[in-house]
Amino acid sequence: MTTKLQQLTQNILSSQGKLEADFILKNAQVADVFTLTWKKADIVVKNGMIVALDTNNRFHAKVVEDAAGSYVIPGLIDGHIHIESSMLTPGEFSRVLIPHGITTVMTDPHEIANVAGAEGIQFMLDDAQKADMDIFVMLPSSVPGTQFENAGATLTAQDLEPFLHHEQVRGLAEVMDFPAVLNGKEGMLQKILLSKEANLVIDGHCAGLQSEQITGYRAAGIQTDHECVTAEEAIDRVEQGMYVLIREGSAAKNLRDLLPAVQPHTARRFGFCTDDKYVDELIDEGSINYDVAMAIEEGMTPLQAIQLATVNTAECYRLFDRGVLAPGYKADFVRIDDLSTMQAKAVWKNGHKVAENGNMLTNRQETIVPAHIHHSVHLPIITKDRLQLSFTKGTKANVMEIVPNQLITNHLVIDVPVKDGVFVPSVEEDLLKLAVIERHHQLHTTGLGIVKGFGLQKGAVATTVAHDSHNALVVGTNDEDMVLALSRIQEIQGGFVIVADGEILAEMPLTIGGLMTDVPAQQAKEQLAGLHGALKKLNPTLDFHFLLTFSFVALPVIPALKLTDTGLFDVTTFQHIAVEA
Repeated sequence: MTTKLQQLTQNILSSQGKLEADFILKNAQVADVFTLTWKKADIVVKNGMIVALDTNNRFHAKVVEDAAGSYVIPGLIDGHIHIESSMLTPGEFSRVLIPHGITTVMTDPHEIANVAGAEGIQFMLDDAQKADMDIFVMLPSSVPGTQFENAGATLTAQDLEPFLHHEQVRGLAEVMDFPAVLNGKEGMLQKILLSKEANLVIDGHCAGLQSEQITGYRAAGIQTDHECVTAEEAIDRVEQGMYVLIREGSAAKNLRDLLPAVQPHTARRFGFCTDDKYVDELIDEGSINYDVAMAIEEGMTPLQAIQLATVNTAECYRLFDRGVLAPGYKADFVRIDDLSTMQAKAVWKNGHKVAENGNMLTNRQETIVPAHIHHSVHLPIITKDRLQLSFTKGTKANVMEIVPNQLITNHLVIDVPVKDGVFVPSVEEDLLKLAVIERHHQLHTTGLGIVKGFGLQKGAVATTVAHDSHNALVVGTNDEDMVLALSRIQEIQGGFVIVADGEILAEMPLTIGGLMTDVPAQQAKEQLAGLHGALKKLNPTLDFHFLLTFSFVALPVIPALKLTDTGLFDVTTFQHIAVEA
């Protein structure tokens, strides 16, 4: 086996033309992400590293390929994603994204950690080892997300400590419990201190925070934010020393609103991220490649957009070995014929071609899942009595109003239909019943609420993808269909179920923690298409991403109202409130 010292020696000799290279990609238009220029050169690779950019035809290699004047850019980097939200395992996720040119991602496995704790993190790390892309893990900072709900696990600083020096761990993931930070709660500060002492990056989650609160986050050593929704917010974060990750996912779409903040003097503090994106969109669009193409369409120069998607994100996460096409950097690069579409013609990882013309060139590997992660849904027998929402004083209620394709909600105080002291859903007024039921430890606590904006004309939708504690979540126009949907969720051990008129219209089992599937990505895409088709039967005029928007109504860290298994939660005051106003 070649030692690191031998490899280094070989790389140096190859860089001087004294030793044959492993691979040369000739006649490339190479993106220089430092000077924002294109240069015609041959990319010379040895031991998975770029050792030279040859402009004089001086080098020789075992394997040579002609780029024929195509553009070649560094492998794209996603600065923040929850792989679980793709509904794929890390290995399968990699097989979907590499053909789009994404070679590195920073993932926060707090979804599976909220179900299975440290074992869930270990599962993600283990499966990531089978991936062709580099999957780096940010350790979940907030499991559970708040103290006002019941998750499947609790992770303390001591629980995270064994992972701090894992080679794939790069930092502490989105710190979303802002009261714990700003009030100096010991448990949260211990996690931050451990991460700082290990020289790791600390991600923020600053949804709705004011400038003064950002100052508190910076004082804590928190370095990034991906929750900006306005250019003004983004500029404030940059001025206070943060990196801003511009998010464009399935539900939260902030790219167009944030681009005005990216100017020549600020651009090096911006990157791109996905956060949450479903398998069908990942297959059809990709992720960071899609962001780059959109930024170019909106008027950003191609090289500037590529810089955000490569070296900026690499430097943010102290990955100083990638994101650049120059000697001494990893041979992760993408051949592209048309910059306006950013469609990858071929993708190399560590100097090996791993995808071409949208197809992987390597074999799919088996996923091994611990048994109890495969059996994580423990609901009670669901009856209509459990779903009864009583009123004792009148008809005025605190109602959650969803904002299509956003994670925020509005807080309404309005009159709602009440009959015999019980709330009755109204299709005409678009006032539906919402329930969250604990499913991890057989506590079976149940939170009930009223939601406006989903527009269902009939039926019910249930899921175990309910950020971040991932209890069972259901919305419906009637109790009977809600009961059926929840009962089926128990039977299939998690996923999505859509019901109408006492009939199951579509379902997608997610047996890995109630979050991920072990079927191939294309099969998962077909199942998801069945869900979207069934949703159209419940709401024929549906024009937003229902499932992803729905899955965030239980996340009590993003304003304004959310519903947990312990009741209706006002995020602006960080306390529970009664449904009846």
